[in-house]
Amino acid sequence: MAIELPVHLSRLTPVAFLERTVRAFPERVGVVDGERRVTWAELRERARRLAVALQAARLGKGDRVAFLALNTTELLEAHFGVPAAGAVLVAINTRLTAAEVGYILEHSGSRIVVVDPSLAPLVEGASVDRVLVTGDGGSYERFLADAPAGEPEDRLADEDDVISINYTSGTTGRPKGVMYTHRGAYLNALAEIVHAGLDSRSVYLWTLPMFHCNGWCFPWAVTAVGATHVCLRRVDPPLVWRLLEEEGVTHFNGAPTVLVMLASDPAARPLGRPVLVTTAAAPPPPSVIERIEALGFAVNHVYGLTETYGPITICEWNPEWDALGLEERARLKARQGIGMVTADRVRVVDPDLNDVPADGETLGEVVMRGNNVMKGYFRDEAATDEAFRGGWFHSGDLGVMHPDGYVELRDRAKDIIISGGENISTIEVERVLVRHPDVLEAAVVAVPDEKWGERPAAFVTVREGSGLAEGELLAFARETLAGFKVPDFVEFGELPKTSTGKVKKYELRERARSARRRV
Repeated sequence: MAIELPVHLSRLTPVAFLERTVRAFPERVGVVDGERRVTWAELRERARRLAVALQAARLGKGDRVAFLALNTTELLEAHFGVPAAGAVLVAINTRLTAAEVGYILEHSGSRIVVVDPSLAPLVEGASVDRVLVTGDGGSYERFLADAPAGEPEDRLADEDDVISINYTSGTTGRPKGVMYTHRGAYLNALAEIVHAGLDSRSVYLWTLPMFHCNGWCFPWAVTAVGATHVCLRRVDPPLVWRLLEEEGVTHFNGAPTVLVMLASDPAARPLGRPVLVTTAAAPPPPSVIERIEALGFAVNHVYGLTETYGPITICEWNPEWDALGLEERARLKARQGIGMVTADRVRVVDPDLNDVPADGETLGEVVMRGNNVMKGYFRDEAATDEAFRGGWFHSGDLGVMHPDGYVELRDRAKDIIISGGENISTIEVERVLVRHPDVLEAAVVAVPDEKWGERPAAFVTVREGSGLAEGELLAFARETLAGFKVPDFVEFGELPKTSTGKVKKYELRERARSARRRV
């Protein structure tokens, strides 16, 4: 039974967005998924079936339901059906290894996992009650077909209830479960609508993985305005160029590497109309901005973390900057900017939580709080307390505050490498490398990469007399690590250290840059 609230209040939940849109556009196509076309009424019915089927399967309020799926209708409907059941969505990174997926399923306590047929081997032997496979004739479709009639029981007691858990590597390599709430997801989705300029005529192409921070809350944002979702299982530049024209795409999101891939593809050609691309993960290089804007794209630069529902700041563009030269425009656009419309002010602070001077030079840590910060880490109170010390979320990112109030990142205190929009923990990679019997020490740092933004480079000290070769060590790493986490190259030798025995990673970063330039 629904919990009664005062007349002037209602619980904020993005599930309500689908209910509104289906009233406005029931017969309009809301999802394009290959040859498949799904109307809003059909999507709402599939989400309803999922919700009541989960409740019929005796999933209780707050139980976790995992999805290991590509950008398809099934993962989109999960963003509505799972929370409508009172359950919590755990969308898992499809690029992880079976061991990593298994850890997430176990740590989250997911009772059901829904998996794409191509990814099914990753969940073999998973510690869950039930595995449902998508696709025609799959067990997931039978699960929906057998759903009881009627609406799901309303189990949303508080808008602060958890709606999803997103796992991120963190600094230790152990995934942490970042908890999003119904309220936070609702407000972040509204911010995305405002800053991307979405409306019912928009056509959004899914180049960004839906598993990544719940697709920056765009499953809810695009649905809220009745825009069209165009699903894309993986980034395929020729296909992207074709869909841009055939489907009339107006928006898409992605890391700068996606822009590089599109601008470099033989199919690249000037657009017949503007397309807004929102990019994050690393500041887009000026050369990339120049090439992509010359093709007719407009670029929005945002910044955030998994712990902030994806984007929390945007480099809000000042129209007066239009008259500046390309290099200066690109420099300004590369800044992380100010808080989005539903976010509190983002600060850059010293160790005592005092604001650093707004001089564009003094380094401090970027901290934030408010509507678009996670509820905490699932089943990890100690990590939550550490992240929230002093009443602010500590990003671990180092930056400066400019005189105009815009934040700009300068380094990552956590040594996280962001490659193609995905986080790579250097500590995790180092631990794998030192498992090789010939390796004594290993240090991994980021090296700039025009395509991926950043890539890992390894520096290794081996046992005396070892004949270990680069190829052999990288092959060893691939046995344990997901492919995107394997270093691009290995340099052998002694590691530079401070007097206290700490590795001088700043020296290794410069050596890695020099080595990359020589390649």
